[in-house]
Amino acid sequence: MPDAPAQPPLRADARRNIEKIIQAAIDCFGRDPDSTLGEIATAAGVGRVTLYGHFPSREILIEAAIERALADGDRVLDSVDLSGPPFEALRRLIEASWMLTAQAGGVLEAARTVLPAGRIHELHAEPQQRVDDLISRGQAEGAFRTDVPAAWLASTMHHVMKGAASDVAAGQLKQDDVGRLIADVIVGAYSPPASRTGGASA
Repeated sequence: MPDAPAQPPLRADARRNIEKIIQAAIDCFGRDPDSTLGEIATAAGVGRVTLYGHFPSREILIEAAIERALADGDRVLDSVDLSGPPFEALRRLIEASWMLTAQAGGVLEAARTVLPAGRIHELHAEPQQRVDDLISRGQAEGAFRTDVPAAWLASTMHHVMKGAASDVAAGQLKQDDVGRLIADVIVGAYSPPASRTGGASA
């Protein structure tokens, strides 16, 4: 069979619209996983016809948004030094990535309504593995608590990040303070019960 004809390159204005729509989707789903395509079009500053011209269905837009959100988060995680004492690595991870992680969590929640579980796992596996590896190392070294499952510790961190992002959007927290506040809460949550009066927050 002959090869399919090559698609002509997108015009610059079309590329800009696609970027605006994807970013608006990440922002909107990060705040509310039930955001409508109309709300996303408004946030992107484009008409519904333009949005549907690039993303004919909610499923297609959500998949594009989650791919971008996770790729952005992955680039941040790549730049964070996760070696050394686990609590210090945890603070660096949170302060560098909390906003992107919170947004990705909202997009992930939206994706669960339209994408197969296998596809979500495939997209989320690499970024999640870094967090899981840090938690496992912290538990193995006796820094992080082991009386609750590692998966619950990871889930707790993501929920705190998402809540903080919502509070920033509502004007209840100053964005400059959030990384430190999340880190303080999570360090306390991850500390072994017997050590919470001591130096686990190093």
